[in-house]
Amino acid sequence: MNTPRIALVTGANQGLGRALAEGLAARLGPGDLVLLTGRNERRVTDAAREVAQLPGTRAQVRGRVLDVTDTDAIAAIAEELRSRYGGVDVVLSNAVARLLPDESQSERADEFIDVSNSATHAVLRSFAPVLRPGGRLLVVASSLGTLGHLTPGLRHLFDGASLDQVEYAVESWRAAVHHHTAEEAGWPRWLNVPSKVAQVAAVRAVAAARRETDLTTGTLIASVCPGMVDTATSRPWFSGYSGAQSPAEAARAVLDVVFAEHLDPSLYGELIRFGKPLDWRGGTPPVEQDRMLTP
Repeated sequence: MNTPRIALVTGANQGLGRALAEGLAARLGPGDLVLLTGRNERRVTDAAREVAQLPGTRAQVRGRVLDVTDTDAIAAIAEELRSRYGGVDVVLSNAVARLLPDESQSERADEFIDVSNSATHAVLRSFAPVLRPGGRLLVVASSLGTLGHLTPGLRHLFDGASLDQVEYAVESWRAAVHHHTAEEAGWPRWLNVPSKVAQVAAVRAVAAARRETDLTTGTLIASVCPGMVDTATSRPWFSGYSGAQSPAEAARAVLDVVFAEHLDPSLYGELIRFGKPLDWRGGTPPVEQDRMLTP
């Protein structure tokens, strides 16, 4: 008898997260379980019921309230899955705080960092140890997560850093935002840039410590860039959407990584876009984008 596979998606009641949950439910098998999580109980319940009733759904789908800013709750659900099922097979960390272009970046910094970065650290710390052999732990980031998007004076904070060091750098950035010294120190005003770089650096840190064992067992820890996606979170930031994907289209490339029959070692620990690793040291600081933002 095959052991049921267990999958969990954060930020899954709408947009890309919901599409990822739908794709998992369709591509996993009967007896497998998809946990669709979010912080709003009604939205999570409704989304889980709707996904479970889709014609292509094969796996069980359950809604689970999970506020990713509650690191204790993340640890608790990871321990629950370990004790009940022996671990987890797929974790897709997708939660993001919505931020509008006309909002003050500094006033929204805490919420944004808590959802995108502190939660990522908690997911990596809690779920990597309970990831079963052959499993997949993917953090949804973006192409802005490459090191070159930071000014040269900041790159050493994340290049080759441990998870503790990444966490320290993030908190130093947060403090600089609050003290209004971030721009003087070279931090981009657009929160998304250092946040995404830190996400990718955190994944690289955890992956570096596990690489040899994980490659032996076919286990993958990585970050993923889904490309431009037409969602309520991203739509306000772009004037044209001719090249944007629907959430379902964007989810397909991420799920292809999840369900790849053989693990490509070149993808391990990297930022993956459409099945290929991006250059960690690529990119340039987004000066023009900074000029567009509200102080």
